[in-house]
Amino acid sequence: MIYELENGRMKIKADENGAELHSLNYEGREYLWQCGKAWERYAPILFPFICSPKDRTYEADGKTYRMKGNHGFARDSVFAFKEKTENSLSFVLTENEETLAQYPYKFELTVTYALEDNAVTVINSVKNTDDRDIYFYIGGHPAFNAPLLEGESFDDYYVEYAEQEKITQNVDGREVTVLDHEKKLDITRALFDNDALILANPNSRAVSLKCKKSSHIVTVEFPMSECIAVWSPTGDDTAEFVCLEPWTSVPTYYDDDFVKLENKPHAIQLHPGEVYDYRYRIVLE
Repeated sequence: MIYELENGRMKIKADENGAELHSLNYEGREYLWQCGKAWERYAPILFPFICSPKDRTYEADGKTYRMKGNHGFARDSVFAFKEKTENSLSFVLTENEETLAQYPYKFELTVTYALEDNAVTVINSVKNTDDRDIYFYIGGHPAFNAPLLEGESFDDYYVEYAEQEKITQNVDGREVTVLDHEKKLDITRALFDNDALILANPNSRAVSLKCKKSSHIVTVEFPMSECIAVWSPTGDDTAEFVCLEPWTSVPTYYDDDFVKLENKPHAIQLHPGEVYDYRYRIVLE
């Protein structure tokens, strides 16, 4: 079921399937990608993994587990609708037979969208309801329309980091510099030939998607993230979107040398009864 919330300038929609945003409409313009054939998602929640371990397989508590899909199971799970307030929508997911087959821990994942003027804060709260420590990764994957307006093209867009950054990629065994201590990164299809642009330990705490032909801007503020990724499918001109992805850390596969989940360096460790709040903010102009 789709739930809606608006404040006069901005209207959002979110679905209990995946607790996923389906719309970010600001002053009559839809900023969120509308789930086309090029990518059949809007803004999935990544939990309990960011990307996947090798072969989607890992060990926890001495047993071997396999994830059914990439980025964990939250994005494909049905959440329960928790509540609607004057300015927020909340959904909750707890362990069940299907999650326990892939991930051995008990948990409560609450996803809240808090609306304010021209922004929405995405709050992912993980509570450990188990009697032992649990381990996980978590992140966001929102896709934003590019182009936003008629007369624009995908190549008119660029990403601008709040601070100067250096981004490199491994291409056929060699390190290639994509951004060299600069802020502005022009968007092209070829830019994503080697998958997402992953920036670990960024200097920035915000990144914006901008157009050379208009003043409309999408900014993702990520004060709690140790990693920010930028992605769009390569070689598909129907993929008229760019994802700005705030993650708690680098992807799970960076930790593949450590098969056991409890040994993976970037996994978040949460003690019984504790709550971990991970949030980021989307600002529309």
